[in-house]
Amino acid sequence: MKEELLKEEVALMDKVTAELHGSVLTVNGPKGQVSKEFLHRMVRISVEKNKIVITAPQATKREKTMVGSFYSHIKNMVQGVVEPYVYKLQICSGHFPMSVSVSGDELIIKNFLGEVVPRKVALPKGAEVKVTGTEITVTSPDKEIAGQTAAKIESLCRITNRDRRVFQDGCYITQKAGNNLV
Repeated sequence: MKEELLKEEVALMDKVTAELHGSVLTVNGPKGQVSKEFLHRMVRISVEKNKIVITAPQATKREKTMVGSFYSHIKNMVQGVVEPYVYKLQICSGHFPMSVSVSGDELIIKNFLGEVVPRKVALPKGAEVKVTGTEITVTSPDKEIAGQTAAKIESLCRITNRDRRVFQDGCYITQKAGNNLV
């Protein structure tokens, strides 16, 4: 069933500004800047005084789902530039003492399960990674970049051809943005 005019609004907080250039929405805030492209032929986005408006005239089921997705993404962007998203990972090494370090735009894990060749992962722009003791902290105003970076680090230490009950070494996500896993 078509809805005559579907309209959702995201309110901008204090010190947060938004600009729309074509289909690319850029949100600026005190903790950073996030840009994302929102492209759909039936869904329109506009920036008004202190809110972002998402509209879809004659919205079908497909357009309703797109408006909901756009709303969630924009809400996450606005929240991220005010308070960045933080993921925490725990370094577990039971068999061999592995060392984890950040060098430029790379995270390097040395001596993982006694391997001679270090494991490396490239860190995307916009993600800040810190290693303190046995904890890795990933911080970014963009929720997707923070989550993908944490997932890349976790999958870098994937163990194959060994009993996972015995070999539990690696880096594991212990806290996601918004909730705790522990």
